[in-house]
Amino acid sequence: MASNYQSVGYVRVSSYQQNTDRQLAGIMLDKTFEEKISGKDRKRPELERMLSYIREGDHIYVHSMDRLARNLKDLLDLVKEITDKGCTVHFVTQNLVFSKDESNPTARLMLQVMGAVSEFERSIILERQREGIAAAKARGTYKSGRPVVMTDEKKKICHEKYSAGVPMTRIAKDLGVSRMTVYRELKNLSKKS
Repeated sequence: MASNYQSVGYVRVSSYQQNTDRQLAGIMLDKTFEEKISGKDRKRPELERMLSYIREGDHIYVHSMDRLARNLKDLLDLVKEITDKGCTVHFVTQNLVFSKDESNPTARLMLQVMGAVSEFERSIILERQREGIAAAKARGTYKSGRPVVMTDEKKKICHEKYSAGVPMTRIAKDLGVSRMTVYRELKNLSKKS
């Protein structure tokens, strides 16, 4: 008789620039829920879909605890919610497994300790980031936001080339910017007209 449980993966990175390929690589999964969003709170669309999707007997695989939650309270709540449904949670990096019928108090302690360490590491990173920003501001070298790609000179050249019928792909290549940057600049130009 075939088992009727599924192997479900939850994969999360904090930004679109980050890659999810290394998470859960080599694990055979029936379904994967993947999102590129901060884990600072529980309100994440794919996490909510996964929680609605899973059924008793399913095995949920997560690369590491910090991919599921950024603070200890959310981590404990999510693991409890998943295991209360009769599912098993596997944290691959930490090599820890949790299920409802877990009678091992050591496993619960490990979850709390590892979750607390992850939360502490995150707070240290944020503190260092704030200190670095404060030091850069004191030196007068801090710049917030994205660097300016389209200087006034590049904007002028962009408009001239476009008016001369040069294709946008070629304009982007000549200016060393993306096509989207050229489209955005020309769109801004049409709004001003």
